[in-house]
Amino acid sequence: MKYQYLLGIVACSAVLSGCSSGTAKKQVAESDGEEIAFADPTIIRENGKYYLTGTGDNHPQGFTMLESADLRTWRVMTGDSVQYLLKEGDNVFGDKGFWAPQWFRNGTRCYLTYTANEQTVLAEADSWKGPFVQNTIKPIDGSEKNIDSFLFKDDDGKYYLYHVRFNHGNYIWVGEFDLQKGAIKPETLKKCLDCTEAWENTPNYVSDPIMEGPTVIKLDGVYYLFYSANHFMNIDYAVGYATASSPLGPWKKYSGNPIIHRDIVKENGTGHGDIFTDSVGKYYYVYHVHASDTAVSPRKTRIVPLHLKKSDAGIYDISVNANEVIKPYKK
Repeated sequence: MKYQYLLGIVACSAVLSGCSSGTAKKQVAESDGEEIAFADPTIIRENGKYYLTGTGDNHPQGFTMLESADLRTWRVMTGDSVQYLLKEGDNVFGDKGFWAPQWFRNGTRCYLTYTANEQTVLAEADSWKGPFVQNTIKPIDGSEKNIDSFLFKDDDGKYYLYHVRFNHGNYIWVGEFDLQKGAIKPETLKKCLDCTEAWENTPNYVSDPIMEGPTVIKLDGVYYLFYSANHFMNIDYAVGYATASSPLGPWKKYSGNPIIHRDIVKENGTGHGDIFTDSVGKYYYVYHVHASDTAVSPRKTRIVPLHLKKSDAGIYDISVNANEVIKPYKK
């Protein structure tokens, strides 16, 4: 769950025997600026530069944006102290709990999906810089609570909305999406995954099963669904992926999950991010981590290259290296 206002303190006791140590600081470059604290982050690349947004950064009632040329040093592109993509009250749904934004472009029209008031929302703009607004102020599906939206367009022109619904836990669902109407086609709704693996629900923070933060890409005709599991306050919050031959599944989990976890990148609470590419097509994953070994918030942003190696089965094995993790900071 993405409660920016929730502060978590996790004690480094016997339960936290696997807490990351000071060695993590040697595996990411030290900065000379303010470390970025976007949770649930997402990045797009436009006109040779990168743009970052996410949950929080001390502005919980909307979404702000930063710009970078190198993924490490970021700034407010207007020169002001804050630049909003979308702001509470400015012709958009929601007055609290603004979480998990995602940029989406369709031709010349730009969209932002996000969560507010525990509802998924779709807003539009003439530019990816915003401001994103709604002609009719409403959530995508107000029939029940749903969060963590990710909009995907397939090669055949169909759209799919991946998102999280609640049922004694958080679970990822998908439905075909009518972009013009801003609505899910209810007859296509399907649950993607169940919590079946030990790493997905560890005892370091007791909670109902949680699977969230979906991102989907398509490689060589195969769909890859990246997701996070465990409560975000759990030190074992981590990232895995599953594959399918259809955007609606069924999904097969990767046997090497999780691919981003505290045991791998040496920081706690690693999860809920998004995938983007650099100018030569290399894939990266941007995600958040806990503030420190003992505190959850403010969650901090991390970026890491993804290494893809095709297996004999034709599916990519995807991994990351701890010594390549980028710790972005704001100048």
